[in-house]
Amino acid sequence: MAFSTIQGALELGFIYAVLAYGVYISFRILDIPDLSVDGTFITGCGASAICTVYGHPLFGLLFAFVCGGAAGFITGFLQTKCKIQPILSGILVMTGLYSINYKLMGNTPNISLFDQETVFTKFSSWFASDMADLILCLFVIVLISLLLYYFLNTQLGMCLRATGDNEAMVRASSVNSDAMKIMGLALANGLVALGGGLLAQYQNFADVNDGIGKLVIGLASIIVGEAFFGHRTLRRSFLAVVSGAILYRFLLSFALHLGVNATDQRLLSAALVTVAISFPVWKSAWQKRRKHLC
Repeated sequence: MAFSTIQGALELGFIYAVLAYGVYISFRILDIPDLSVDGTFITGCGASAICTVYGHPLFGLLFAFVCGGAAGFITGFLQTKCKIQPILSGILVMTGLYSINYKLMGNTPNISLFDQETVFTKFSSWFASDMADLILCLFVIVLISLLLYYFLNTQLGMCLRATGDNEAMVRASSVNSDAMKIMGLALANGLVALGGGLLAQYQNFADVNDGIGKLVIGLASIIVGEAFFGHRTLRRSFLAVVSGAILYRFLLSFALHLGVNATDQRLLSAALVTVAISFPVWKSAWQKRRKHLC
């Protein structure tokens, strides 16, 4: 592959690592299957794009995080206060967000940012280099990793992690587990939307249908990364999330380089997640069969 292809895969890998962090919080820390991700990702894209059109790209990223957090709050509220099953609450929020995202984007299916100043073009004007986008993406993911690592090691973060591990114990310790779930889902969807906001400014457009399959991308990043680094400690988990997102983008780039159609990316993502999840089962079955034969 050409160097430009490798650089592009790294840049997209860092951006999708932000999305993967959001999925990691809901999927691994809270142990909740949050299907609203596909909707909140586009919410972030739309919020970021609208602010960029009005000349505030940096505020657009913050606005994307806030909008995604609000959607995650609703998902958590439906689960905890309305006693709706997690999967169904995610579907309800995702369905409602489809219409909201249209209105957020001015009742248009897409917004072009090719003639607008984004955080990437602004940083490129400050840092004149062909690797300006890569440096900015690296800076963003390092900053988010440090902030998230610090938060999860605070008392509040420990309570959030404990809620996913043993909710009954958390309740016995007089901690409001419902509040922890709502906060966790708000943070998770805020990060997902932030990833969407970054992607919109990176690719210079936002499309209302671009969120399809983003949950699978987040899961693929986590599972592929954990296959190499595991998730016994928080540091290993963070390393797995970031490296998994990068490796996932490299696999897709390599597949496209071999001639796989771009329209088959989602099928390839689904197949990758299926293989990664079922691999431990196959490995265990093979070891038992080998032991039996010996």
